[in-house]
Amino acid sequence: MRTEDLINALVVDLTVSKLRFRQILVAGMALGSIIATVEFLFWIGVRPDIGHAMETARFLFKFVFTICLAATAARLLSRLAAPGVSTGFWAWAWLAAPMLVMIAVAAELIVTPETAWWSRLVGTNARFCLMLIPFLSIGPLACILAALRQGAPTRPGLTGAVAGLVASGIAATLYASHCADDSPLFVATWYSLAIGAVAMVGYVIGSRVLRW
Repeated sequence: MRTEDLINALVVDLTVSKLRFRQILVAGMALGSIIATVEFLFWIGVRPDIGHAMETARFLFKFVFTICLAATAARLLSRLAAPGVSTGFWAWAWLAAPMLVMIAVAAELIVTPETAWWSRLVGTNARFCLMLIPFLSIGPLACILAALRQGAPTRPGLTGAVAGLVASGIAATLYASHCADDSPLFVATWYSLAIGAVAMVGYVIGSRVLRW
């Protein structure tokens, strides 16, 4: 085989391998989302007043935050899982989600009387938020980590942590339709704590299972 033919064959093989891994990773995310959705529908369910809630900006904003986090973290994850691929713009893009929350919190503090700040922050579902988001994250995180084992991440801990962000973003999106606390103060505090906890678990597990 000529050198040129060998190089072309290697390029084709690498392209096919990358495409196959992307498909595996997407399948892992999709399967994890299905598992979390089934768990949510069977054991948790949407809030009774969801029809009215959907007419409010605070309720809808929760989904802007969670979907933005899951989507940007997923794009970053696809790059971390492949050696030699630059994370580029996506290394910072996931920060858009927390920045949006901070802007919403600032707006909330401006329009809400100071006497109501504490009640908005504490809400009525903090304990459930800290329990249910990690619970719903278990399926997505397991599926994503299993898919990532088919890749070759060079930073297993960081890759695991970002997998945790994706999984908890999926879980938080589902939980947001159940949670009756719509204040950005609540979301910034309790959603972030739950998401951070899942990311930490992802870091610990990823550090061990994604080594190669």
